[in-house]
Amino acid sequence: MALQPASGVRDLNPQQVQRNHELRETLAEVFRLWGYEEVSPPRVERMDTLKAGGAIDSRDIVRLVADEPLGLRPEMTASIARAACTRFQDRQRPLRLWSHGTVFEGRQADEGGLCIEENLHCGVELFGASGDEAELELLTLLMASLKALRLPLNDPPRLLIGHTGLMQLLLRDVEPNLQQAFRGCLTRLDRLELQELLKGQPQHAHLLQWLDRRGSPVGVIKQLQDVFPEAPVLKQLSRLVAHLSPLAEETGVGLQLDPTFQPIYELYDGVVFQLVCRGVSSPVVVARGGRYDTVVQRLGAQGKDATGLGFSFCVDDLRDLPGAFSIQAGKQERILLCYAQNQSMEKALQVQAEWHRRGLSCQVDHHPCLTRVEAEARVARAGCNTLEWIGD
Repeated sequence: MALQPASGVRDLNPQQVQRNHELRETLAEVFRLWGYEEVSPPRVERMDTLKAGGAIDSRDIVRLVADEPLGLRPEMTASIARAACTRFQDRQRPLRLWSHGTVFEGRQADEGGLCIEENLHCGVELFGASGDEAELELLTLLMASLKALRLPLNDPPRLLIGHTGLMQLLLRDVEPNLQQAFRGCLTRLDRLELQELLKGQPQHAHLLQWLDRRGSPVGVIKQLQDVFPEAPVLKQLSRLVAHLSPLAEETGVGLQLDPTFQPIYELYDGVVFQLVCRGVSSPVVVARGGRYDTVVQRLGAQGKDATGLGFSFCVDDLRDLPGAFSIQAGKQERILLCYAQNQSMEKALQVQAEWHRRGLSCQVDHHPCLTRVEAEARVARAGCNTLEWIGD
């Protein structure tokens, strides 16, 4: 009987693993240039950490059977923030960290069972940086990372920007007990449900217009300023957009501001963003991030250093973008070492060691060949492109 992998996970072939490594190392090189240091958070955490103080629904976490409540991480921010607030609390701020690793998300399958989705992520976290300068650094780093990846995309990526403060502006006149219902309609772009809510609250009918007001950041900010002229969040976004616009044009990224945009996890309490690319059949979110000061404070940080923001790329989604898989850093020379019947495996291993000392990939065919022609026929089958022959 052929055994299949568990629902939601998959086996990666050597080419996919190699491409993941290339993408990860490209990102890591950029992160290091910016002064970010690598950390490795655990895959298994206590549930109270994984829920990030209630920001992540426990239903999205894969629970483990253990003597204490444990689960697999659905993202890495909460684990790194915990470490920043404990083991790294005495380190100089701002604290710049990057990481890569697998995340696990639990969801209900169509047939009703649990489906575990497994993805490789790579991203950065910036702790103890307050003010607009932190967002300026983070989003500039995002642009630099995307530029370094050099993805051959047919359609330009789109950076969707939002801010939790914009939703607060839109709902500031809504009664507190109704704000959650209105927020849900706006973030889901559910026009019909919003219209139903407005039948009992006609004074909030102006909220309907914001379902369609997303697009050019400069234009959307102008519309918001007409209604909320003194809002500090709009000054922050104006500064951010003015800096990002030339970088986005240079990188080939379209910018979009959406006042109703809220992320999938309620981690954030400031700027939020998603980088969206055209996938095989639908748009794909390849990176997401934002500011999450409240999470850091819930984990014990205090004072002016109790801040955090970051972003993470989904490496698997980057690899699977149309055309992206075929791009390689360069065709690596791979040598197949074959030997004649009057030679030995021991001799072949000695010659192989010489190639390895030169830093070249070389593998030995264990079975001796009658002729060099026979050896040449084995090169392509072994996934190599060069023959090293030990014969007469």
